[in-house]
Amino acid sequence: MTVSAAGLFWLDFNPDTGDTELWQYAGKGPRRLSASGTSIRSAVNGYGGGAACAMADGVLVVEATSQQILRIDSASGQTRPMTACAGACFGGLVADPVRQRALAVRETADGQQLVAVDGSGAVTVLHQGLDFYSAPAVSDSGRRLAWVSWRLPDMPWVASQLWVADLDDRGRLAQVRSCVAPGPAAVQQPVFNGEQLVVLADHLGWWQPFAVTHSADSSAWQALPCPALDHASAPWQLAESHSQPLPGGGWARVCYREGRGELWLWPADGGQAVRLAPEYGDFRSLQCYGDGLYCIARSASRLDAVLRLTPSTGELAVLAGGERPLAGRSIVPPEPFVVPPAPAQPLAVHGFLYRPWQSGATAPPPLILLAHGGPTSAVYPVFNPQIQFWCSHGFAVAEVNYRGSTGFGRDFRMALAEQWGDAEVEDMGRALEYLASAGLGDRRRSFIQGRSSGGYTALMAMVRGLGFRAGASLFGVSDPRRLRAQTHRFESGYLDWLLGDPGQQAARWQQRTPALHASRIGQPMIFFQGEQDKVVVPEQTRSMAAAMAEAGNPPEVHWFASEGHGFRQPETQAAMMEALLAFYQRQSHLADAAAGNLR
Repeated sequence: MTVSAAGLFWLDFNPDTGDTELWQYAGKGPRRLSASGTSIRSAVNGYGGGAACAMADGVLVVEATSQQILRIDSASGQTRPMTACAGACFGGLVADPVRQRALAVRETADGQQLVAVDGSGAVTVLHQGLDFYSAPAVSDSGRRLAWVSWRLPDMPWVASQLWVADLDDRGRLAQVRSCVAPGPAAVQQPVFNGEQLVVLADHLGWWQPFAVTHSADSSAWQALPCPALDHASAPWQLAESHSQPLPGGGWARVCYREGRGELWLWPADGGQAVRLAPEYGDFRSLQCYGDGLYCIARSASRLDAVLRLTPSTGELAVLAGGERPLAGRSIVPPEPFVVPPAPAQPLAVHGFLYRPWQSGATAPPPLILLAHGGPTSAVYPVFNPQIQFWCSHGFAVAEVNYRGSTGFGRDFRMALAEQWGDAEVEDMGRALEYLASAGLGDRRRSFIQGRSSGGYTALMAMVRGLGFRAGASLFGVSDPRRLRAQTHRFESGYLDWLLGDPGQQAARWQQRTPALHASRIGQPMIFFQGEQDKVVVPEQTRSMAAAMAEAGNPPEVHWFASEGHGFRQPETQAAMMEALLAFYQRQSHLADAAAGNLR
């Protein structure tokens, strides 16, 4: 989301065309501004972000195919090309209003640069030499610049640094310096409130706001009032915004409490914080303009919504989206659950349970446990049509935030360091035992399902024999060794963080490679794979399926020729859900288990 005098703009994925479109709200309701057939998406770091930036009279966007910046007129919708940098992609666009230019991250095969793009499309390099750049922010006066960088092999949520510089009259950098946090830290989302620089950092255990002042050779970090909670999620994408200064003073901030996102207003006078829009469970892309606070919000009972909140009155308006899905049918709400710590495991497991629709059965229902991808990510209590699909067919569903998930502090997030394939797998087993012991799911008809890294978790759970009746891997990792050799630059050090140095920890890598232990999987498996996947390449699924077949347990495999990493086409998603339903129903019909609640 991005806002200026030209209006409010956001990106929305169109499942019918597969395009990500630019939409505008200018007072009379939403309208699509980008031309038909134009898709907007950044490819920086493979995950993009910051592909649109509102200027005074238009919007700069990153066109998905060329990865070049276009300008779309906010009144007419006319488009003209801005940049022509062959072999480069752009992302993380933000406005520099004083100079009527945009700042961006430019990525080439040689690395990344922090650049400025003026009104003619000319590109000027502001800074280079660091491995990765993100989150450029300009002070209100236009005299100061801040950004975040990190170096290989780190990921930005493990260790990253805040940088600041002065801007001269021509917009060039001077007095560039690093502001070192007082302890190991991952920092993100610097923002200026006038000339005050505030950044989110986790050296005290949580991503919390700090006011940072600096001199030529030192910096001071002052914690701002807030609870001991994470105030951001993992920065997989550029240009995330969970914290914004309010025009009348004070701050709007998102925090995460037991897996649920909350939006709070913190007054400038230090008074009592006020929670806004409690019916929503996640908030992204906070933006302030005029007297309004804008964001993308998600809830358990409605589709994603574009919200406008008036901090002075608390008034909330839904500008776009927010419809109630599944007209005429009830929506199963999420129920938070916590698997308590144990003597051998001092960290809890968190999750959300969805019960079957209107189940009158007395026996526990079949249970699907979902392992999220990432793995440094999280699930939130928001509407998911696939979960509602399972509930409508008599299944209970549990989404699990295992060790390594975000939103529970730095220690919880870092607990997956060198423990992937062990810690989160153990937590999925703990969640199964907890729910089954409480009568909320049938252990004999329990299934584990995951996509991408969650598919790896599902495979390792099946290798370890944790009691699941069957498993499903959606474009999941089966051989981390091969993935390490094939992965892109952004994640080139991630697997070493997750599993340890492969030279020093060769035995561990072998132990946690599902493809080497296919013979230990004695239960049925089903696989789904896009043949255009560049993140988890098709060979990961092909080799795992072949190894299982050679071991005498051939899995069910579904291939999709035109899909990549994450299925986008409605026809593909429908085919996947139908195949999964048939698979789970077959495996649920045990001789001694009631199947009457499968509808």
